[in-house]
Amino acid sequence: MRDTLGGIVELARLGNCVAAGALTATGAFVAGVSGAALPTALAAVTTVFAVAAGNAINDYFDREIDAVNRPDRPIPRGAVSPRVALATAIGWFAVAVAAAVRLPPLSIGIAAVNLVALVTYTSLFKGTPGLGNALVAYLVGSTFLFGGAAVGNPRAVLVLAALAGLSTFTREVIKDVEDVAGDREEGLTTLPIAVGERRALWIGAAALVVAVAVSPLPYLSGTLGAAYLAVVAVADAVMLYATYEGFADPAAAQRRFKYGTFLAAAAFVVGRAVVVA
Repeated sequence: MRDTLGGIVELARLGNCVAAGALTATGAFVAGVSGAALPTALAAVTTVFAVAAGNAINDYFDREIDAVNRPDRPIPRGAVSPRVALATAIGWFAVAVAAAVRLPPLSIGIAAVNLVALVTYTSLFKGTPGLGNALVAYLVGSTFLFGGAAVGNPRAVLVLAALAGLSTFTREVIKDVEDVAGDREEGLTTLPIAVGERRALWIGAAALVVAVAVSPLPYLSGTLGAAYLAVVAVADAVMLYATYEGFADPAAAQRRFKYGTFLAAAAFVVGRAVVVA
């Protein structure tokens, strides 16, 4: 029983859930609307449980691939049965929906699209060259947009959402390069399998270049000041280095990308905090 409970917790990937909830709250904070504590909290809770459910459903559909690529995950190692994983995902989705229904209409719309995307990602899109990567990129970027929409100001976080989405696309391509062996054995046609590993990495690099080019816009438009620009420059440098590193060590590179993404989010928080101060 203890192993089963531990396996259920592992299905959620708590670190990812908390991080996604924090990104949603960041989007709400950057949007800069006062008196929005309740919608911010509801949006964060929605995100946490939706991500947990998405991770669980992903493990359910990916159980055969994970037996090759990640045999230590709960389902392949026998800690959680596929049926329990599916039931857990449904329960977490229900909590996410219950939290989301009290938010503004645009937020509910984003949540509905994202819930469908989370459910269909593995079963329909993961093995489609580039499309699965783009869907994950959208989901990450939309966490910020969801937070901004929850407090009624989504326009304020459009650049942040775009930066997060484009950099995530690059990280997902690098991750697919890392997983080529298991994906090929399962019959998936990911981008590296379809076009070759180095060509896929160059496509990912091109997406990141666009993200880096977009990142100064809040400073250039006068929305955020020099503090934002200083931190986002570091984030850009980390992600650019991770892209370079991906050609030699995809595993290390895609982990480094997470730090770059969080630094970029921190840049917006710092920039907004300075404006408020």
